[in-house]
Amino acid sequence: MDRRDFLRVAGVASASAALPGISGAAFADTYAADKWRIFEVTTKVEVLKPQGTTRVWLPTPLTHDSRYLKALGNQWNAEGGKIAFSEDPRYKAGMVSAEFPEGTRPQLVLVSRFATRDVAVDFSKRADAPAEDRETLRKYTQPSEHMPTDGIVKDTSSEIVRGVRGGDVEKARAIYEWIVDNTYRDGKVRGCGTGDVKFMLENKALGGKCADLNALFTVLARAEGIPARDVYGIRVANSNLGYKSLGKAGDITKAQHCRAEFYAAGYGWIPVDPADVRKVILEEDGGKKEDDPMVLAARKRLFGSWEMNWLAYNYANDVALPGSDRGKIAFLMYPQSETAQGRLDELDPDNFKYTITSKEIA
Repeated sequence: MDRRDFLRVAGVASASAALPGISGAAFADTYAADKWRIFEVTTKVEVLKPQGTTRVWLPTPLTHDSRYLKALGNQWNAEGGKIAFSEDPRYKAGMVSAEFPEGTRPQLVLVSRFATRDVAVDFSKRADAPAEDRETLRKYTQPSEHMPTDGIVKDTSSEIVRGVRGGDVEKARAIYEWIVDNTYRDGKVRGCGTGDVKFMLENKALGGKCADLNALFTVLARAEGIPARDVYGIRVANSNLGYKSLGKAGDITKAQHCRAEFYAAGYGWIPVDPADVRKVILEEDGGKKEDDPMVLAARKRLFGSWEMNWLAYNYANDVALPGSDRGKIAFLMYPQSETAQGRLDELDPDNFKYTITSKEIA
């Protein structure tokens, strides 16, 4: 199936469909000059020990176009199951869900195509980005169950920005630098972490992975009234900037990665990733000192830019999975599944098997 046919698919039986996207010809004409890259990511899920009704949920690429990502369509299949696409009502997080009756072999395949391009903010120039919708900005300054902004969070943010001269960009930079200086990447943490920032601050346990460290940036920024959000996704290609630790191609099953961004008037949404600075320190070439040139370069670059060898899924927190009665999940970045026995551990391959692969197609 070529790219244009892929995007035209309207449905194959009841278990396969595609979302509308940009046609291949239009894409090539409009975006080639902007160095967009097109990728295809395939997620295959199998529940090895189904009991009763089994449900599976998978995140899809961002459901709206951004300056760094454009969705080009999804195709899915779940033989013997009922399948549907839906969006989280608050954050518009896209997801494909499948329900399998008892006696079937629960298997779900999702193929997503999308385009990415590197994004960077030039702080030396006058910014004239279009203003964001007020309701959107309000949403990303509010606390949530997963992201509190009062108590120790507010106390910490106030201390960090005390004496900072300037506006939201300068305050956000102070928070970013504080996180790089005071946290560490903990390789023993399962997956990408849990993002329990209140626990981290109250217990002075400032180690974690991307969903912990970048969530810390988000809540500290929100506590200062700066709109900020986590962006949950997965690495899809090797880094072209020389960082072996900041890329993954081919089998990307364990390459999930959460980033963050904040909003400043005139600049729009500004990308940051303090967690990846700590990842370079811990993992690059077996470990780097904080004053290593490669670390310093990453530290400078990751306030205001992203290399887009990465797929963005959504911004959603405290997600209620459609059809589930097992409670909300903190974020939707990994495949999720439930059987009659309860919610499965997304990091347990003995019960919940999945593979995710990526390839660059243009």
